[in-house]
Amino acid sequence: MTILVTGGRGKIARAVTAGLIAAGQDVRIASREPSDLPGAVPYDVTDPGPALRDISQVFLYADHSLTPAFVAAAETAGVKQVVMLSSLSAADGPEDPHARAERVVTAGSYATTRLQPGAFMSNAKYWSYQVRQTGQIRLPYLDAEEAPIHELDIADAALRVLLDGPGNGHDGRAYPLTGPESMTRRHQIGLITSTTGVPIEAVELTPEQARSELGLRDAGQFDTLMAYWASRVGTPQPIEPGVELLTGHTARSFTTWLTNNPDLFA
Repeated sequence: MTILVTGGRGKIARAVTAGLIAAGQDVRIASREPSDLPGAVPYDVTDPGPALRDISQVFLYADHSLTPAFVAAAETAGVKQVVMLSSLSAADGPEDPHARAERVVTAGSYATTRLQPGAFMSNAKYWSYQVRQTGQIRLPYLDAEEAPIHELDIADAALRVLLDGPGNGHDGRAYPLTGPESMTRRHQIGLITSTTGVPIEAVELTPEQARSELGLRDAGQFDTLMAYWASRVGTPQPIEPGVELLTGHTARSFTTWLTNNPDLFA
């Protein structure tokens, strides 16, 4: 029985792959750009059938506009379990893109488990470009609170569900996943300085300044993001128990993530 890991170039997929191999599982890595990943097979999101041939389980990075092709191909291939990387935003309403993807993927006859992480700690890597160029991190709503999650905790959660397999209590379930602490971006920036020793000036942008500086071309996406961040000011992110429930260990801290990426802000 072979497990397909899609999005093979991503950090989560690479960690899932390593864990499965260490557990003695037969793994097929799939990527839209397989030439950049030794041993990977091509994954055409409009025609995933070839990648799914002889596959029993799938770790799936889902795209709501392309999931119908996946479902059809998975049914034809006789897939038994899909562990889907979704998002905590799927709980925001039926029109959220992740919620739409979940509806499509869970309509298949295979067992489905949805992993719903919130903000990724790795989003901070985008701040590193500003730090190296200007010594600043320039963002709107610096006091918006989130509980960002380490990508390795997401991978550990996925690994547990895949190794347990279908029929072992995960079928049809959604697992919200967060990091261990709700914190503002201002606090995150302070932790970067205290952990790495790199002095950083936190600069709070107005939404209009952010519109020109952040480079988000989709006006609707930008407005949604600004509204979300505004709603999180003064509102701590609830901490979800999914990581500990699935893995048996507490979620990794942001300080741990910074230690794991020591040269990012240097």
